[in-house]
Amino acid sequence: MAKRFFLIVLDSFGVGELPDASLWHDEGSDTLGAIRNHPNFNCPNLKELGLFNIDGVGGGVSAPKACFAKMAERSMGKDTTIGHWEIGGIVSPDPLPTFPDGFPPEVIHEFEEKTGRRVLCNKPYSGTEVIKDYGREHVETGALIVYTSADSVFQIAAHEDVVPVAKLYEYCETARKMLVGKYSVGRVIARPFTGEYPYTRTANRHDFSLAPPADTMLDLLQRAGYDTISVGKIYDIFAGKGISESNRTTSNTHGMQVTGELLKRDFQGLCFVNLVDFDMKYGHRNDVAGYAAAATEFDGFLGGFLKEMREDDVLLITADHGCDPSTPSTDHSREYTPMLICGRGIKSGVDLGIRSSFSDISATVLEFFGVPQGTTSGESFWKAVRK
Repeated sequence: MAKRFFLIVLDSFGVGELPDASLWHDEGSDTLGAIRNHPNFNCPNLKELGLFNIDGVGGGVSAPKACFAKMAERSMGKDTTIGHWEIGGIVSPDPLPTFPDGFPPEVIHEFEEKTGRRVLCNKPYSGTEVIKDYGREHVETGALIVYTSADSVFQIAAHEDVVPVAKLYEYCETARKMLVGKYSVGRVIARPFTGEYPYTRTANRHDFSLAPPADTMLDLLQRAGYDTISVGKIYDIFAGKGISESNRTTSNTHGMQVTGELLKRDFQGLCFVNLVDFDMKYGHRNDVAGYAAAATEFDGFLGGFLKEMREDDVLLITADHGCDPSTPSTDHSREYTPMLICGRGIKSGVDLGIRSSFSDISATVLEFFGVPQGTTSGESFWKAVRK
């Protein structure tokens, strides 16, 4: 029977501050803690698997159905790119560059020269607020809205009637080629919007990521002949490296639908899923109610998914960082992440404690498929969880 491993990342679903959270001004952050008592939160399937049995979370069940752990991030960062790379087996000792005062004049000047368009804003900003504050001027002048955040990102916002989506992607590719060396941001992000003031962001967001600096589990699995299927922005995060099939999505709901369809399909390998709405729509917007409701929607999907898993299938649920929606900050938070692993061939109730790196997931996936780790990091927990 085909071996299939489903790895689902609940983007930003942190479970409490890391010991070094103060270095990022994230003391007290706890994304799960911020949503678990909201009336919109109802996650019986996650609870039965052992989400609340994870060290320090509290409120667990007596007989968890999954094996569980709390994952520490070893890389120096708290962003999507760094987090996913570490899940994939790359530990990043140096943070990607950030620009709290905006991008330097030489970068903006070069970008303006190459695109033929003036730049507006050029400072850290909320994605929804920046189009309110600069959208009208952009529509009137055609100038591009460029902004950043606490993450290593160069974001370009434009109205789809002023700059067609294909042209906006072209501008992003221009920026991606420019931003190298000390300006090597993790992601250049297209942020199209539409409608009348105060405008609405569309689902045509696209990330142009820095390519991983070394092999990840995706490269190793692909070389070994396994399928490496991405759902959501996984393809973008890894710049397509090591991915045999990409499935773009427009929302959590769409991502879960695609993942459910893949569960019914024959393949041999890894299905790597990112559900971005937790972070993009709720964490960054300090929307506790929305985040709690999104968790409940995922839990409902999970109930059906677990019933349809095949004999040899393995499911692992985790996150890439935190984004506590209850703090004054709208940025990511430096947090532990959850890890739940289950399947018919997986033991129940094994507490794997606190793992020292997200990369232990990569090592486990590779051991499951019998693929050597190569230069990737991490300590596999496969032998501890398999029956």
